[in-house]
Amino acid sequence: MTNDPTVVLETTKGTIKIQVFKTEAPVTADNFLDLVLRGFYNGLTFHRYEPGFVIQGGCPKGTGTGGFIDPQTGKERRIQLEVKPNLKHNAAGIVAMARSNEPNSASSQFYITLGGASFLDMQYAVFGKVVEGLEHAKELRAGDKMNSVTVLETAAK
Repeated sequence: MTNDPTVVLETTKGTIKIQVFKTEAPVTADNFLDLVLRGFYNGLTFHRYEPGFVIQGGCPKGTGTGGFIDPQTGKERRIQLEVKPNLKHNAAGIVAMARSNEPNSASSQFYITLGGASFLDMQYAVFGKVVEGLEHAKELRAGDKMNSVTVLETAAK
């Protein structure tokens, strides 16, 4: 039994369930879960689609240039790069944080791999995987929306 929560993405192409690796990638997972619980992703679009590679979303500007502005500080929240050799981009459905060239610049943007992308290993923080609805993730294109993003309540506490 794992303490790793499941996040449900209701998208314009269907429902996608993501297991979030809170145990393996706590910093990255906690950042993502906090944004989900704040309702940050609701209504945002996927702004980048690269066939056979990734679908990316979570930019509040819809352009790939924005991140989460913390209302407490008025500054963009950025997290430390969290990588582990066992967290790999080895298949379609891997969920990881997008970032700029600066390794510790991940904020709110994430991507879902549409195929293996091992050249990203140890450079981008993998924090989850699609456990249901991968066919819907593969149908997403730039401009498609995340209608709602929620944490699935688990029965076992």
